[in-house]
Amino acid sequence: MNVIFEELHSLHGFRIGIASLDAEKSLNALSLPMIEALDAKLAAWADDPAIACVLLRGNGAKAFCAGGDVVQLVQQCRQHPGEVPPLARRFFADEYRLDHRIHSYPKPLICWAHGHVLGGGMGLMQGAGVRIVTPSSRLGMPEINIGLYPDVGGSWFLARLPGKLGLFLGLTASSVNARDALDLDLADRFLLDNQQDALLEGLVQLNWQEQPQRQLHSLLKALEHEAHGELPKAQWLPRRERIDALLDQADLPSAWRALTALHDNSDPLLARAAKTLAGGCPLSAHLVWQQIARARHLSLAQVFRMEYAMSLNCCRHPELAEGVRARLIDKDQTPHWHWPDVASIPTEVIEAHFAATWEGEHPLADL
Repeated sequence: MNVIFEELHSLHGFRIGIASLDAEKSLNALSLPMIEALDAKLAAWADDPAIACVLLRGNGAKAFCAGGDVVQLVQQCRQHPGEVPPLARRFFADEYRLDHRIHSYPKPLICWAHGHVLGGGMGLMQGAGVRIVTPSSRLGMPEINIGLYPDVGGSWFLARLPGKLGLFLGLTASSVNARDALDLDLADRFLLDNQQDALLEGLVQLNWQEQPQRQLHSLLKALEHEAHGELPKAQWLPRRERIDALLDQADLPSAWRALTALHDNSDPLLARAAKTLAGGCPLSAHLVWQQIARARHLSLAQVFRMEYAMSLNCCRHPELAEGVRARLIDKDQTPHWHWPDVASIPTEVIEAHFAATWEGEHPLADL
């Protein structure tokens, strides 16, 4: 299962729930059993009046969670070419239900997002009530590299970033450090990597009967004060004006050309972003453009319903299987995209990714 659940005793009979992702070799990548176990335990803790607070974390020094376990998913896609494999319907439905539960959790839910926080890890983190980053945090949505798109609510949180930064991060898979995360409202607090024990000790000592939100706020503020001097320099907010101008384009092919033209730029961050996009999946880039445009006026539940259709359709089309093969299975890093030219992908192919692949009511209609 690779998830460990613990409970620490606090004052007056209250307990602190701790959920630890425990798949260190895969950087805590989420498998279906992990998703199901997390969802069940969070539901039980939500209904338990003695559970005062929940901490969600990942074991190992390198990552909170580096995404979803897509290799097994793609193996099924290969066995069902042109179809939606049964695992995909269950995996994405259960993952999005878990993410939605975290967004609407009725108790303080703290996410300790150290190290790599990618894809599915961002889906877990972004719904948490208190999102903690550390000096080691590296947040990102790298799905364009494998022929997918920023799912797990990426349509929601990328569309709400300032200016064109959400579009930029989705297209280029650029890494976000702790200062960026705070600047862009992708995190709430900055603590040192070695302060987790102090946080747990503080949570245990809180009087959860008397103004718990005020006490929790004071605890986090005091810990953050100790860490403030270690904040890294901002990367993306200082570049916002330039990025906004670059992506002020009428369509995706124009945006693609504007960004990839920076591959030899004197700014190393922009040059790296350009090279990543140039090697990324052109179809995924169209999906990023579309999802952010469509999500601006959608509710969170509507976003997850849209992404469910998109993800199932990605499993039907060849790009995801090829991207995962090249990046994660064979690791030759040379995907051969079915649609290699960003300007020549038929509109009907892009639109087909938003179509239902099920009969009757939407499987996530109850969110």
